[in-house]
Amino acid sequence: MANTLFDKIWDAHEVALLPGGTSLLHVDRHLMHELTGVEAIRTLERRRAAIRNPGLTFATLDHVTSTRPGRRAGDEPWSTAMVDALRRQAADKGIRLFDIDDGRQGIVHVIGPELGLTLPGLSIVCADSHTCTHGAFGALAWGIGSSELVHVLATQTIRQTRPRTMRVNFAGAAGLGLTAKDMILHLIGLLGASAGTGYAVEYAGPAIAALDMEARMTLCNLSIELGAKIGMIAPDETTLRYVQGREFAPTGAALEQAMAYWRSLPSDAGAVFDMEVEVDISQVKPQVTWGTSPEQVVAVDGVVPDPGAQADPQQRSNLASALAYMQLRPGQRMDQIRIDRVFIGSCTNSRISDLQAAAAVLKGRHVAAGVTAWVVPGSSQVKRQAEREGLHQVFLDAGFEWREPGCSMCVGANGDMVAPGQRCVSTSNRNFVGRQGPGAMTHLASPAVAAASAVMGRIACPEMMGGPA
Repeated sequence: MANTLFDKIWDAHEVALLPGGTSLLHVDRHLMHELTGVEAIRTLERRRAAIRNPGLTFATLDHVTSTRPGRRAGDEPWSTAMVDALRRQAADKGIRLFDIDDGRQGIVHVIGPELGLTLPGLSIVCADSHTCTHGAFGALAWGIGSSELVHVLATQTIRQTRPRTMRVNFAGAAGLGLTAKDMILHLIGLLGASAGTGYAVEYAGPAIAALDMEARMTLCNLSIELGAKIGMIAPDETTLRYVQGREFAPTGAALEQAMAYWRSLPSDAGAVFDMEVEVDISQVKPQVTWGTSPEQVVAVDGVVPDPGAQADPQQRSNLASALAYMQLRPGQRMDQIRIDRVFIGSCTNSRISDLQAAAAVLKGRHVAAGVTAWVVPGSSQVKRQAEREGLHQVFLDAGFEWREPGCSMCVGANGDMVAPGQRCVSTSNRNFVGRQGPGAMTHLASPAVAAASAVMGRIACPEMMGGPA
């Protein structure tokens, strides 16, 4: 029987089929951060329950940790207390913690892959909705809730209802300036932010095969913005080259055995999906969101849509509400919208290739007057590599702030926020009302678009900047 990538990994991890059709799955990797992990461990302690397998839980400081140069914990008493609490808990429970001075600290969905904790065929959970990022490796990875987090710690298993399967085939060659961020934003705009609800999505096709691993992580990261908890790409030789030699990856004979298994994981010829979607990217241009949902997206050289053109009353009302919050008008050109802030970072676009792409746009140029711009590397390793390559100096010379690793302005906590009424071009994944701070207006885009927008002082892509600096 022909099986999908998803089916192969799900079946390999199913410990039991429970009454009602729910599956009990073994968890290979549990990733944890301070925002949700502290209270989960306190819940276990109140119940006088032990952590089943602390060696399979890996913790980092990222969500409320300060990103200011020289930071040691949080910027506020409450955030510092949360950071210190996780430090105490990790030491007490035998959980490996990547602390600020560890050299491997960073955003949980950045450090998992770069350390080799993320591997093909694994089941990976984290109390963070963007755990789908790890599906780029052909892993079964999804975000869990607080009660599920407690269950995983106590049992190293999780109860889940088996989702349906969807395959999205990306065809065509990427045009000038098109990135993985643009591809997934275009898909969400095409299908809608709830199209993936109830599905495990596999991304396939020649345009996916052409992406490097960091681009694949960006694409899978936004699966939850499509409505899907799980987004996956089958492992191939690109995947295997990336994994080899990383700290927690297998070596020697174990690596050879693992690679043989990984090569067996791609969906079989003739595997049947519950839904198939075809997307031709050959004519897709760099994208930017205009509204308060990732599905409200157009090309950078496009215009703000007119709600009046919508036949559905609910959709018309949603668009009108988004326009009002974003202080935009129908027909307004996206590349004429002035901005106040630029944020390059988050688990979506804070890896070394993202910083390289932004720096290439910024070299020899400067941020426009009135624009405040930040770069927040995704991990200590990314930060060190960027500094070895001199990228940090390019950002500093261009007028950006060069920060320490963390989630920062993506989640809008701990003081890293956009001020009320300010407009920000962000490489993060969510543009919800208030996501980057009360009254903040967020436009999602790629690192190159964010960098060009910082220089131009308005939404722009590099092709709009003229010749070399």
